[in-house]
Amino acid sequence: MPAPLDKIARSCAPYAISLVFALLFIAVWAGATRQPRFDASAHSPDQLELMEMNGDIVRDEQGAWQFNAAKTGGLPGPGAVWDKIKTETGEAFVKKGTNDHGIGWLIGYTLRRFFTGFVAASVVAILLGVLIGLSPLLFKALNPFIQLLKPISPLAWMPLLLYTVKDPFWTAILVVFMASLWPTVANTALGVSNLRKDYLRVAAMVEMSFARRLFTVILPGAAPTIIAGLRISFGSALVAVVPAEMLLGELGIGYLSWIEWNNLDVSGVLFAIIVVGVVGVALDFAFSRLAARFTYSEI
Repeated sequence: MPAPLDKIARSCAPYAISLVFALLFIAVWAGATRQPRFDASAHSPDQLELMEMNGDIVRDEQGAWQFNAAKTGGLPGPGAVWDKIKTETGEAFVKKGTNDHGIGWLIGYTLRRFFTGFVAASVVAILLGVLIGLSPLLFKALNPFIQLLKPISPLAWMPLLLYTVKDPFWTAILVVFMASLWPTVANTALGVSNLRKDYLRVAAMVEMSFARRLFTVILPGAAPTIIAGLRISFGSALVAVVPAEMLLGELGIGYLSWIEWNNLDVSGVLFAIIVVGVVGVALDFAFSRLAARFTYSEI
């Protein structure tokens, strides 16, 4: 095989394997969720009408009778979920009522809470981490508290936050804020404390102001560690925002999942899960590309 074609084949191989696994998963899913065939000929029209009223059977797109998957307790197959995806995406920016907004609006609400909490927490965490990292005394004194607070689930703060601010919208943002804060504080403090002292001595010799020293010496020198902390915080914030919306009843992707469950629409729940995954992958990809611009390795 010519070299260019061989290079293309190697670069496409991982995607081909991913596609094979995806198709295999869909095939297994379809086989495991296949509904038993309903024999309408064995029932009278009155019996069929009664079974339809009870929700035991439904008509498909061709008008044939089949068992109601929701009533039989089985998981919906990929076909039912695909129909749900087409329906929801076709009405992505439609508002039918106060709490009935399209998936496009719901994603926007979730992203607004996510970025508000994450950006605010990142600014506070980086500044706090720099102050702690520049002082060995503060680093040793506050590090136990940071390590104590870092593993606490952000959802554990939600009752206290809701009691304090008494507003579900701001409570959801503060939950994201708490999820994003401590990993970035810890990594920033560690990165600044391990910064080469030669950098700081040269900055002091040329009498740099603190602001100039911060943006030209400290933050660039500790950038790899800070970005590692931001990436951990980014993932924690993504995990926190959806359950916060579910528990607080705020419009968003989490709210969609909870409402679909209350409606016993399992296809809707699976659709909400897929949306969470797609949004998470897109955000993580964007963050990775952005972080790559600020990452460097010392030679």
